[in-house]
Amino acid sequence: MRKRSIVVFAVAGAILIGPAARAPARAATSTATIAVTATVLAFCTVTATPLAFGNYSSAQLDATATLAVSCTTGTPYTVGLDAGIGTGATVAAREMAGTVSGSTLSYTLYSDSGRTVVWGDTAGTNTVAGTGNGLAQALTAYGRIPAGQLSAPGAYTDTVTATVTY
Repeated sequence: MRKRSIVVFAVAGAILIGPAARAPARAATSTATIAVTATVLAFCTVTATPLAFGNYSSAQLDATATLAVSCTTGTPYTVGLDAGIGTGATVAAREMAGTVSGSTLSYTLYSDSGRTVVWGDTAGTNTVAGTGNGLAQALTAYGRIPAGQLSAPGAYTDTVTATVTY
């Protein structure tokens, strides 16, 4: 009889405990959200290659320089070129200074390949406009030294500042 009682109690215990009592305990959870923010500011940079005319011998001489404008996507910008540092220079008639005191060599910078639109620094008048796309955008400055200048022999230089406004 003893064997039967043990079996009866074991079976009765299994029935009383049931499947729910045998399942593992579940962990409780709670959640939260994190607000993530940032502000992208409009930003532009400009770089330029040299404008090297080479040797001038009184005949018209053309050359180009490339400006690279990088602005944040969707940022409107304009690029202006000042008159340079030559004495008496204007955007329509820039002046390179020579190694001989007082000697100059005139030239002009244009924003079009036909060299008809002078590139200056007056916003809305003679600057070049664009919209940033996050990548460097190439702009070409078309330079021309007009024919017929009888400047003294030697090297001539000028420095023109490119300004991007955004």
